[in-house]
Amino acid sequence: MMVEERPSSVAPGRPGSSVYPTSPISDGAKGIATGSEVEWEPLVDFRRNDVSENTIHGAVAWAHGTEIIHSFGGNVLCYGRSMMKPILMKAFVDVLDPVLNSKQKAIACSSHNGDTEHVATAQSILTESEWGLMQCPLDVPLIQFGRQVRRPRRWFHTCSGEHAAMLRALRLKGFNRAGYTLPQSDWFPLFLDSMRRLMGEPNWEPKRVAKDGCGLPTVSNTVNELAMMFAGLAAEKDQDWIWESMCKHPDLVGGFNRLDSTIIKGGEGMVLAKEGADGLLGLSVIHEDYPKGLGITIKIAHGWNSQATWYVARAVLGVLGIELRNPYPLHRQKAFIVPGVVPPELLDRLERVVTWDEWDPNSDRWLYDWRKYSNPFTGEGTHE
Repeated sequence: MMVEERPSSVAPGRPGSSVYPTSPISDGAKGIATGSEVEWEPLVDFRRNDVSENTIHGAVAWAHGTEIIHSFGGNVLCYGRSMMKPILMKAFVDVLDPVLNSKQKAIACSSHNGDTEHVATAQSILTESEWGLMQCPLDVPLIQFGRQVRRPRRWFHTCSGEHAAMLRALRLKGFNRAGYTLPQSDWFPLFLDSMRRLMGEPNWEPKRVAKDGCGLPTVSNTVNELAMMFAGLAAEKDQDWIWESMCKHPDLVGGFNRLDSTIIKGGEGMVLAKEGADGLLGLSVIHEDYPKGLGITIKIAHGWNSQATWYVARAVLGVLGIELRNPYPLHRQKAFIVPGVVPPELLDRLERVVTWDEWDPNSDRWLYDWRKYSNPFTGEGTHE
């Protein structure tokens, strides 16, 4: 009997090696673009004295209701990750509404930093006797100040509020809580139904369902589809508690200096924002020009880059008249937005959303012609 040889980081034929791909340079699965086939677009350019040093690629999609009104790389397939928490909670809004307060509802939709208030609010959703049911991974706080926490706990995990709320909701619905992190759990079809409704596609099926970092299922969508669902959040703003609770407690959604929390504060009740792992940001906007709800999704190609995402978010919100401060400045570089991140009719507004502050020094160059004070040639070469 011939045994198929597979590459192994341990030794050929060792147990477990057969579960890995057959090659590290595999072309990927049929029908799913990977590597150089993925049609990313440039979003923002970091330049030092006019020379581009970093070009951040990704995708941006705008949806008005279920209609895509602008797509810049929006056909890229990705996973919605934690950006989908407000949509996942749609499956539980009915049973959780009478039993959770507004802070508990906000933490249910959060990817929090793991500070004291976050942990206390998440823990308050369950009785202490139920804490052992939590299956999110052990972790330390995402952002720490002062004395550092080094002992991992499930409650520090950025998704602990979501897991606690799910466990509470599953009990109220009479669903089995054993195996709640698996896609065959009773709540998962309800989540898929919410996605279909928000996209206006009742027969939609995901190409892939994968295991997210916290262990729950995460569903593959195009960036365009994600934008449609966030437009739906705006359209359904007054139908449940999700919008109100997140806007009322923005610091529970993310935390100190987090992009989504900062956007929600600046939006003054008219913008819902939710970050997702590996460079995702979803924006749901109430705007008079978009009566069916406006959804905007930003995806960074190489994964998490808070400065790049922040610059793009400031640009797309700025053309809508919504103020978002600049991120912390780059080090001796300047950021330049690629025009394709906004619809063509809004380009004139984009030029007025500057990526620097008035006090920023012009620190990426010398403010004189250095050639006047130095000969660029040593005399060994020829110079005419």
